[in-house]
Amino acid sequence: MKNTYITSYFPLFSITIFSFALAIYTETIITDWLIHIGLYVGMLEFFSEVGIKLTLLFLLTLVYFMVFSALKLIADTVLELSLLFFSRDEEGNDLKKVRSGSWIFLIASFCALFLSVTPQLQTGITIVFLFAAFIYFVYFVYQVSDSMSLAGLIGTIFFHVSFWGGFLAVTIYSLLRLYNSFVNSLPIS
Repeated sequence: MKNTYITSYFPLFSITIFSFALAIYTETIITDWLIHIGLYVGMLEFFSEVGIKLTLLFLLTLVYFMVFSALKLIADTVLELSLLFFSRDEEGNDLKKVRSGSWIFLIASFCALFLSVTPQLQTGITIVFLFAAFIYFVYFVYQVSDSMSLAGLIGTIFFHVSFWGGFLAVTIYSLLRLYNSFVNSLPIS
């Protein structure tokens, strides 16, 4: 008998590894920035270099972990809503089939971890994440296509693309508004 829950820990590992990989990348950027503006030397008077880097690494991992956890919660909700609206499956078999695709993000997280320790390739972490999300979406559509009509399949694809497109647009718009309000509040003539 195959256990349905054998891959239930994959999302936790994926989120943790992706968070750690992005934290390594961001920590190097912040450290370089602190050195550039001259604060790093002053910080070394109070903390050791290892202490500063480990503290930054821990805090950044925690922040990225929270962001990825929130995104996973939203993604699971959108996925289950699309199955509710468009799938003919009432037993939850589609959801079981889709959950086994979590290995895609686990493999991608290890690739991201490899990229994070290679300075020339660190910018590829985002590309790896987006590629894994695309592959997972194709996997999702393939797995649920048996229990959907053509209209339901098109509706599911449109639902996901429009939700994530709108979510991304609202997020970028909010960040730009915040940035503009911050820049406008600076006392520069």
